[in-house]
Amino acid sequence: MHVGISAHYLKSAAVYNKDLGYPYNSDDLSGICHDGVCGPNNMANGVDPSIGFTGLSTATNVFMARPYDAATGAGTGRYALLNAAAGCGSLNPYTLTDDEYAANATAPRTVCQQDITHDYSQVLPEQQRWGISGRFTKIVGDSGEAYLELNYENSKSSYTGLASIIRANAPAGIDYSAYSTSTGAGLLRLPVYVCARGTASCDASNGTLNPNNPYAAQGQEAAIIGRLPTSTEYNESVSQVFRAAAGIKGDFGNDWHYQVDGTAMVSKLKTTAKGYVYIQHLLDVIADGSYNFMNPSATSQETLDYLTPTQINHSKTQLYQGQASISKEVFDLPGGPLQVAVGVAARYESLNNPSGNPDYDGQTERYFRLNAFGAKGHRDVESAYFELSAPIIEQLELTAAGRYDHYSTGQDNFSPKFGAKFKPIRELMFRGTFSKGFRIPSFAEMGALPTTGYVTQSIGSMPQEFIDQHLNSAGTGPNTYLTNYSIGQTTVGNPNLKAEKSRNITLGATFQPLNNVSFSVDYYNIKKTGAITSVNFSNAIANYYATGETSYDGVTVIPDEVDQEHTGSQRRIAFVQGSFINANTIKTSGIDFNAMGKFRLSDNITFSTSIDATYVIKLNTEYPDGTVEHYVDTLGNFNLTAGSGTQQWRGSWQNTLDFGKASLSATAYYTDGYNYSAEDQGGVAGDCSLVPTNYDGEAYQGCRVKSFISVDMTGTIKVNDQFELYANVMNVFNNKPPIDATTYGAYLYNPVVGESAILGRSFRIGAKASF
Repeated sequence: MHVGISAHYLKSAAVYNKDLGYPYNSDDLSGICHDGVCGPNNMANGVDPSIGFTGLSTATNVFMARPYDAATGAGTGRYALLNAAAGCGSLNPYTLTDDEYAANATAPRTVCQQDITHDYSQVLPEQQRWGISGRFTKIVGDSGEAYLELNYENSKSSYTGLASIIRANAPAGIDYSAYSTSTGAGLLRLPVYVCARGTASCDASNGTLNPNNPYAAQGQEAAIIGRLPTSTEYNESVSQVFRAAAGIKGDFGNDWHYQVDGTAMVSKLKTTAKGYVYIQHLLDVIADGSYNFMNPSATSQETLDYLTPTQINHSKTQLYQGQASISKEVFDLPGGPLQVAVGVAARYESLNNPSGNPDYDGQTERYFRLNAFGAKGHRDVESAYFELSAPIIEQLELTAAGRYDHYSTGQDNFSPKFGAKFKPIRELMFRGTFSKGFRIPSFAEMGALPTTGYVTQSIGSMPQEFIDQHLNSAGTGPNTYLTNYSIGQTTVGNPNLKAEKSRNITLGATFQPLNNVSFSVDYYNIKKTGAITSVNFSNAIANYYATGETSYDGVTVIPDEVDQEHTGSQRRIAFVQGSFINANTIKTSGIDFNAMGKFRLSDNITFSTSIDATYVIKLNTEYPDGTVEHYVDTLGNFNLTAGSGTQQWRGSWQNTLDFGKASLSATAYYTDGYNYSAEDQGGVAGDCSLVPTNYDGEAYQGCRVKSFISVDMTGTIKVNDQFELYANVMNVFNNKPPIDATTYGAYLYNPVVGESAILGRSFRIGAKASF
């Protein structure tokens, strides 16, 4: 019997934007310039070099209030610091000039400035991973071998978010419409009187004047803005994966080969959310006055815990699978034996992921900001498959395979695959494959509760007529109501979805002029039909901007709070809601390149080099109405990739010197630049429509995000057969990722391009031991 056991442990600290250099650590982008044009100052209540005061923000953690007019359902007059004596606290006060004061009808004379990205944003979460695995193998009989594998993996990740939000639109609910404290009847306000919690009606007969409301003595409610300075959002996930696999393989009869395998895997996920405001509890602490808005630090811990109760959710997935196959060399062909294999498989899979933020008990009995997402389901799958390898002649080999899958939920499919290899001479080989496949809808796609993702809106995707309603005080461009703006895109499951179908063609060649040198090129062409996607939100968004209509082609549009500086203007969008559908055809094609060489420099030194590159020719989505979106060399598909886009070229080049008991490697990574455009956000690929602009509407970046190169190095020393030391230097030249001020996957950089480099140069040392 052979026994192998391994274990690993990793712990990494959190990294915050404030730990990085400029501009990745600030909302003030006025230091980013291109051709003499500089970016905007997006700090809350910031002062921009071009236009001055950028407009009143509702997002700082210093409260402001103004009288509320019940007749109109809106605030009246100017906001004022709720606690003037305390001023701006730790924030920077700024006094508006006379012109700024006159141009901003709701702003007080003194505002509090806050750099929210610097104070709260996080680049990488705190992570801890550890696991242990074992493999046991034993010879059975004359030709059999049995094995058993056991694995356990534990992963913990945590990150902090923004100051807790009290003026917001709740994400889409399950049974009720989303509750809002930013607009309409639920507009956040402090009452005139406060009463003991649970009092049905509070007035002068049974309550006391609200000490948090500076207008209570005049009999007026107070509309309030700001975020809680007493708590910060926190998220933690702990994943546990238990896996066991066992199998046996061997020979029987007249050169028959068999293999039987079984796998059982259970994944458990525990998520914990702290610092998120529970809506009804917010209304309660406002009504009874227990949260001290005048002096938040004086609020009792009991009230804070009540206002932001810890939310814990448990989910579980299970997979049990068994498969068996037999194979045989049936007879000889001129090029070698004809090999045939057949097999069967069965598996059971399930998901139980209850909603962590349902509204089953009422519209306000839930949290702000947490998704209502949840999904549940189970199914059995039975499969049968075959493989055939036929070396027709020494230079030509043909292969064929097929798999039939049947799902207990009613879907079935046969997926064929054909291949050929042709080697006219020893140094040259041609190859090609043709296959069809399918993907069944996931449990989430078929039955998910509402799931909301937030997509940053660029000025370039908005019509000018809408922008003109929300100009800054100088009248030169949009105000902060539009420049700091994301739309929540909410998608719900669709039980009537069908499986996606795909067709895949590959053609390739390998040229090996020497035993130690080879070159290869492969072309791929993939077509996916009935692609599962959300409804087309873009058309509904464009229609709302143009007409103000809130229902369009299966999409519901929910407007956001009013612009504090232009209260009569058309409101921006808070959410759009729709379902998953089988709608689109996705086509992609490209070419993969590889070149390898290995050279002996001396008896003890070997040099090897390898180059890999991919060129994307096409990535398009075709919609049922015939329209086509083109994504290559742009930020598209913007929604699907979180604005990471489709780079046309990607590649790496690795060079290694092997000294026998030591080695040194350097790997360079290249990612192509791309145009500031995305056809799923409007416009045409290559038109620069998403180029970031300042408050004057001028572009402070060129039309293209720059390409990026980084280099990593690795060194190893083999102390003996059981012990090895290694060291890594990541991003040797300390290159920073290029600025991308439009993507929303990360702040000011594209995570697909520069996530490994945003930390600058980093080092890692370690050891490997075997026993």
